[in-house]
Amino acid sequence: MNKFRAKLTWTFTILIGIAVLMAGVFSAKLLEQFHMNELEQNLVRELHVMNDVFDWTKSGEETALMEEFTKETQRMKEQTDARVTYIRADGKVLGDSNEHPTEMDNHLHREEIDQAAKQGIGSVVRFSDTLRQNMMYVAVPVKGASGQTEGYLRMAMSLQQIEGTVRQLWLFLLIGLLILFLLSGFICYRIARGITRPIERITRVARQMANQQYAARVPEAGNDEVGELARTINRMAENLQIQMQHIRENEYRLQGVLENMVSGVMMVDQRGTITLVNRSAEDILGYSSHELLNKSYLDAGFQLEFTALLADAIETHTRVREELMLHFPQDQILEVHVSPIVQGDGQRKGVLVVLHDITAVRRLERIRSEFVANVSHELKTPVAAVKGFAETLMAGALEDKEMARSFLQIIYDESDRLNRLIGDILELSKIESKRIPLQFSPVDVESIVENSIQMMKAEAEKKHITLESCVENELYIEADEDRLRQILINLLSNGISYTPEGGRVSIGVEFVPNPDDNPDNERVRIRISDTGIGIPEKDLPRIFERFYRVDKARSRSSGGTGLGLSIVKHLTELHHGTISVESEAGKGTTFNIELPVIQ
Repeated sequence: MNKFRAKLTWTFTILIGIAVLMAGVFSAKLLEQFHMNELEQNLVRELHVMNDVFDWTKSGEETALMEEFTKETQRMKEQTDARVTYIRADGKVLGDSNEHPTEMDNHLHREEIDQAAKQGIGSVVRFSDTLRQNMMYVAVPVKGASGQTEGYLRMAMSLQQIEGTVRQLWLFLLIGLLILFLLSGFICYRIARGITRPIERITRVARQMANQQYAARVPEAGNDEVGELARTINRMAENLQIQMQHIRENEYRLQGVLENMVSGVMMVDQRGTITLVNRSAEDILGYSSHELLNKSYLDAGFQLEFTALLADAIETHTRVREELMLHFPQDQILEVHVSPIVQGDGQRKGVLVVLHDITAVRRLERIRSEFVANVSHELKTPVAAVKGFAETLMAGALEDKEMARSFLQIIYDESDRLNRLIGDILELSKIESKRIPLQFSPVDVESIVENSIQMMKAEAEKKHITLESCVENELYIEADEDRLRQILINLLSNGISYTPEGGRVSIGVEFVPNPDDNPDNERVRIRISDTGIGIPEKDLPRIFERFYRVDKARSRSSGGTGLGLSIVKHLTELHHGTISVESEAGKGTTFNIELPVIQ
């Protein structure tokens, strides 16, 4: 502190110069204020004269009044060399010497008008954007016959003359003080430099730290008290920078975890206001964070059961776990966990809501249950047949050779059907679990179609069914050849099974042109049609379901397992294609498959 006190002692040597300067400033300000007061009084007198020489309370059409008042203000401007404006009591400008009233804003809330309305005289100095100089605005009210204010007269006078006089005073003052400041300035500069420069640097760094710029540092300072303060500031900034970096890293981690969680997270404070919603909660609840944040959960439009669950958790401040069926934005089953939030001092801060969409889980459980039931039912029939005919043979039917041969054939057929059913179940399971990776390679469509027809030809000839094909030449697609053949054979077999004797099953393949000429979107359409019994319209949406049969008795007699179309659909989707069906009962069925040329 001794060094600092010594520097301050030198500062007192220039106090005389500062005192003289302050006296000059005071004189200049006093002169400026005197001229300003004189100008204001003159303007007030002129405004009263203008009010007396012209009737500003005239009534009539607004347009006509504007023309008349504008001419009068222009005439008065010529006499006073000041801008004159007449403003109606509601702030509407009816006359102005410089601009047309229709182009001017409402002046009711201008400061000088507000003062005139309250005090009888309004005066204000402000910079004119039009003239690019300071102007004095003075306004007085215009009274009607009843003494009520009808409007306001306002004059605006340039302050250039006053400012010029003040500038001259300042010029003389500065010239007079220049010599004194030249002598004392050097001493003051040397002392102030040693004191204020480090303080300014410290202040600048402190301001940057206040603005969260923690990388700012004070340059090296001396060994006095100011230097020690600078080093302390630097150590504090370094510690703050490290702490803020850790805080930001933790914040980014938490934000990343929160935004990418599959589960929805919502926070509601003790007053019922929603304070936090992550992206998954927006998707689950069907509302954006903009619609939910800072809004009461009672006003958010949630389903009644969900709102009641939140209300109960906030009121009792206990953990709640429930499963709810929500119908907005879609039907979904949610597992809702509500946990109270309590600070270390035991103060309640609200509840944390975690939402798990378990719709898919429940659907899978239902599908699994149905699948087990269907498999059990499908397996039960051939097993019961095998067991029944075997018991019959063991009971003595072996003595009758024809009956024994017939029973053994049935046992063989049912065993074969059971084997096909188990094979299809395993195949579908592998396909659905994606345990069969597809090996894509260029495939000659014409060749694979002809190969598939040859494989099904013997089965078709048993029923005298004609197999036809029509494939464009030189047509190749990128596909898994074995799986594509499996799709064609399943559909051909399906068509043969459900087509009466003497019918026809045809397969056609054509290139589908792409409207946007993008080779990546080129596709091939495969159409497999039959003249069979067809499918009723009510059954069309479900034919690709596992074990679904339109005619169960006919399906079993044809040896079908009920899984063929489901396998076809999954294999088509693995090729990034689509499958659809067109059918009319009694007239036949057509399956349409579209596959991309390039995977």
